[in-house]
This record gives sequence, structure tokens and C-alpha cells, in this order.
Amino acid sequence: ARIKVEDDALPALAEEFNTILGFIEQLGEVDVEGVEPMVSVTPMRLKRRDDRVTDGNQQDKVLANAPDAREGFFAVPKVVE
Repeated sequence: ARIKVEDDALPALAEEFNTILGFIEQLGEVDVEGVEPMVSVTPMRLKRRDDRVTDGNQQDKVLANAPDAREGFFAVPKVVE
């Protein structure tokens, strides 16, 4: 709600908002009687896996991105004396 818009851009922005509101009004006019609600257009379900805590077996890959790693951990400069 703190969007700064130049005064000369307001008429075009208002027109764009009115177009969007028109589309929303059209959706309200659609007859959906007897249509089952759905969350996806495909009937597929995601495969679920066991909810187990693991280390991910990727420590080497993760630490390869670190500028400095020692003994299996990220090494960072000391910030507190």
C-alpha cells in the first residue's frame, strides 16, 4: 500500500485495474453448478516417502560450495571475542 505511482501514470493504471476487475466479474458469472472442486487438472498424486530424518548424504557436495570448510563443517571468521 506504499506503492508510489506518478500522477501521469494513474489513468493507464486505473484502466488496467478495471480490465482485471472485468475478468474477475466474468468468473463470477460462470455456472459451476455440479462441478466438483479440484486442486489439479491431472488426477495424479505425488508419491510419498517415509518421514525419516536423514543427513541427506550430500555433505561433500554442500561443502564443495564453501570458500572454507574444515572437518566436515563450514569455516567462518570469528565474529565474537
